[in-house]
Amino acid sequence: MLGLDQRALRIVWTVFLFALAVVGVYVVRHTLVTFALALFLAHLISPIVTLVDRFTPAQVPRNAALGIVYVVLIGAFIATMIPLGSAIAEDATSLARKLPDLLKEDPLGRLPLPGWLEPIRARLVEAIKQWLNQVSENAVPLISRLAGQLLSGLGAVVSAVLIPILAFFFIKDGKTLRREIVTSFPQPQRPLVAEILADLHVLFAQYIRALVILSMATFVSYLAFLGIVGAPYAVLLAGMAAVLEVIPAVGPFLGAATILIVAGTGGYSHWALILIFLVVYRIFQDYVLSPALMSAGVQVHPLLVLFGVLCGAEIAGVPGIFFSVPVIAALRLIVVRLRRRSSAA
Repeated sequence: MLGLDQRALRIVWTVFLFALAVVGVYVVRHTLVTFALALFLAHLISPIVTLVDRFTPAQVPRNAALGIVYVVLIGAFIATMIPLGSAIAEDATSLARKLPDLLKEDPLGRLPLPGWLEPIRARLVEAIKQWLNQVSENAVPLISRLAGQLLSGLGAVVSAVLIPILAFFFIKDGKTLRREIVTSFPQPQRPLVAEILADLHVLFAQYIRALVILSMATFVSYLAFLGIVGAPYAVLLAGMAAVLEVIPAVGPFLGAATILIVAGTGGYSHWALILIFLVVYRIFQDYVLSPALMSAGVQVHPLLVLFGVLCGAEIAGVPGIFFSVPVIAALRLIVVRLRRRSSAA
């Protein structure tokens, strides 16, 4: 009809629908991040709910076990975060009070530099002071930007309230949702869809539990070491490193660099001990602990991790960086399943 090839029209229409779907995902990316975090939280809590439900009498509904787990976890979280948050806030207040004076004196005066950088120390100090002057001159735009971040932070508070609620429904109706998704496909494709969903369930569960364990191990290890060697702001630096641990590739590097800079500018003289500890701990974390916690399906090649981090940062900022590894691992898993299905056929 009209000299148009039907096959070419189908290809163009498919490409158009795919592009439309990509645009739609980008537009609602913040909502998708909220639901994804809720799904991750559900995978984290689900084993505890199953364990409690196993020891709960049969006449008690599963929703009651889920409610008990939520109350206990919220209470434990509050009991842990109150003293920990107070210690972190105290260190942060102390650092914020001392840091301006330290920078006014000499930003690099307390930070030892390699021998090849010593001849240009004065130039580096002057460059940092010029940058600080530019920041002070642009105080008004900076305040406006901080006000905008505060307003956007209100949305983050709403998301923080919604995430546990959505996770509750994911755990409560997870089997029903999975069954509805499988039955929405034609009968011949249902076994493949069920296998992919089962694999994704295991993948996400292993990934989020591994991240939690790695973050806790980082916090405990950093806090113990920094406390033993007498480094300043041990609780603040350990907490910051634990949070940054969930950001692939970039997070651990930023955490280590910040610890060295804060310790150096804070007047700590044994910064070489911290550097040695950071190197040893990263080797243990990356080559021993992380492979033991994550299966082969979760582990992704470093090049793909860096590619995903850069793309995720462009698409959704920090949440995009966080979700880059599980998304790449999930796509890899789906491709492997499809290849196995086609080869078996």
